[in-house]
Amino acid sequence: MSAVTGKSNGEKYRWYILTLASLTSAFVLAMPTMCMPVLFKEISEDLNLNLVQLGMVWGIVPLAGTFVVLFGGMLSDRFGAKRVLIVGCLVTAVTGTLRGFSDSFTALTVTMFLYGLLMVATAPGMIKSVSTWFPERQLALANGVLSMAMAIGFMVGSMISATVLSPLLGGWRNVLFFYGAFGIVASILWSFSRSAPARIEKQPAGQADTIPFRQSISHVLRIKRVWLLALLLAGQIACVQGMLGYLPVYLQDIGWSTVSADGAVTLFHGASMIGTIPIVVLSNRSNSRYKVLFVTTLTTAIGVGMLAISGGPLVWVSVLIAGIVRDGFMAVLTTTVIETEEVGTTYAGTAIGLTQTISRLGEFISPPAGNSLGMMNPRFPFILWTAMATAALSVFCFLKEKK
Repeated sequence: MSAVTGKSNGEKYRWYILTLASLTSAFVLAMPTMCMPVLFKEISEDLNLNLVQLGMVWGIVPLAGTFVVLFGGMLSDRFGAKRVLIVGCLVTAVTGTLRGFSDSFTALTVTMFLYGLLMVATAPGMIKSVSTWFPERQLALANGVLSMAMAIGFMVGSMISATVLSPLLGGWRNVLFFYGAFGIVASILWSFSRSAPARIEKQPAGQADTIPFRQSISHVLRIKRVWLLALLLAGQIACVQGMLGYLPVYLQDIGWSTVSADGAVTLFHGASMIGTIPIVVLSNRSNSRYKVLFVTTLTTAIGVGMLAISGGPLVWVSVLIAGIVRDGFMAVLTTTVIETEEVGTTYAGTAIGLTQTISRLGEFISPPAGNSLGMMNPRFPFILWTAMATAALSVFCFLKEKK
């Protein structure tokens, strides 16, 4: 009887873990990150930054993450997601707050680099935690909820940071200080959470719950499917990252009000939030993750490409098309990585870390490269970012579906 009760409690507690991970995604990662593009106009006027410098500031975060996201995933596999999340939320809060003390382009670049360097271990930790608590039949849905929470955070952050919080709190610096408090609260909540249950399903045979760094990285580096999925993610997210950092400034430069420009970014994330769960459910029912990943990547390319040729009301349509698949794509890709036969729960952190390491190289190159084209013609950046997402589709020539 006690064993049954313990199992029931564990099944209930997994939903608390998912809720906590979702709140962490929204308030600790998404909102403090996505507040930057909508604050860029105010920041550029205060610090006298040009368009290329803004692109470099926006791209420096994923560049910094490139150095540590894989290590963060390995830490989750070695020491457990809970410990990584306790420390990760705390350092994310501290480095996020430091951005508010910047008084020049150099200072802002350095603090954004530190923020990107130390925040990225949190994402693989959350994915590792969810994949450990949830059985395989529920994993895609759990990742979908996690991605939807991220979309909500992106949406709310872009909606209120410049138009509500900045006037209310007295400027962009105080907005960043305000967001820092969320990381501290999340760190405390994770410290009181339960450790992950002992699980052997979804793990490669004969593997322990914790594994040495050398073993985890050498094992994951040999998995071809992880590399291909990482390249797919790199092209898709480079397209989205560049567009999101540029769009608010671009719209204001062509005459849109701050509220309308921020509203376009908000629509992107709102559409993403609405589309996440249906896309995950579709991927489960279609029995083909790859088909869903192909269609969502193509849809992103079409939406961003339309921004290069559309104006006025059609901008809203373009943003809606590009946004509605964004976090659904992320949820399905994350699930596909973990479902890889050689990965499972045991190597989930390291595998996710590797995919995000490669993707961050694309995220770093994308904003400054696109913004530099924007100085020649404001529509050219959208063409470059569309090409990046389109090029990622070539990955499917080498991926073989496993039923």
